[in-house]
Amino acid sequence: MDSLWLAITSLGRDEVFLVVLSLYTLLVSPRGGRDLGVAFALSYLVNSALKYGLNLPRPFTDDPALASAAARATAGGPGLPSGHAQMSATLWLGIAAQVRRPAFTLFAAVLVALIIASRLVLHVHFPSDVVVGLLLGLAFAYLGTHGQFNQQGAGRWAIPLVLLALSALLPAGTPREYSAGLGLLAGYWAGRADFAPPHDWAGRLVVGVLGLVLIFAVYLGLGAALGALGHSPLLRALRYAAVVLVALHGVPLLLGRWLPHTASGIWDTKQKEPQPGL
Repeated sequence: MDSLWLAITSLGRDEVFLVVLSLYTLLVSPRGGRDLGVAFALSYLVNSALKYGLNLPRPFTDDPALASAAARATAGGPGLPSGHAQMSATLWLGIAAQVRRPAFTLFAAVLVALIIASRLVLHVHFPSDVVVGLLLGLAFAYLGTHGQFNQQGAGRWAIPLVLLALSALLPAGTPREYSAGLGLLAGYWAGRADFAPPHDWAGRLVVGVLGLVLIFAVYLGLGAALGALGHSPLLRALRYAAVVLVALHGVPLLLGRWLPHTASGIWDTKQKEPQPGL
């Protein structure tokens, strides 16, 4: 039975979030995906700060036999708040709040509930961990839908540069989540969603497949380079910022035939423009 719950809990991995957020941005709502990306990065940073700041134990801390080795391998860092609960709620419920389709909202709610349940069944979180994570995720999902992230003027680049400078000041032993979150936030803040998604299934297939190939080529390639150069916080932040900018700018540039440029990224669920089906 553990294998089923391990498969479900794997849906809360960073790579899954990267795939889902990239596809949503490229195929459904460029502006909505960018704004949700900002909220997601903020949620990631808050989760990391609380988790390592509070440094609270997990159920298996005193009794490792309580959770299997495979389950313990999915548990990074201290317990509260649950990253799986918070980040899956931020992403999936944030998308649901933007698209406002009952069927998708039900799907998202069930998926988040299953991911949360997996953390409890696998004995890697206390109930309080997932409750706090869920509440925080709901707050950031709301922010991703209703927040105003102004990119006008010098702030578009000044804020990302400050974030990257902060990552450079982090000590070498700082948990990776801090620099990854700063890089994600820098990339999404600097990025612009000034393209329209494809409107036919052939275009969606091309963009979905080739877009993910390009994004993961950069993600994995920079990951390998990071390993060779040393895992400094600044390099890690630059890696995540680069991945985001490739998704928002590199893919639309290379696949411009299917992702035409727009003046302001108006093809957006938040502005109630026509959208392709999910």
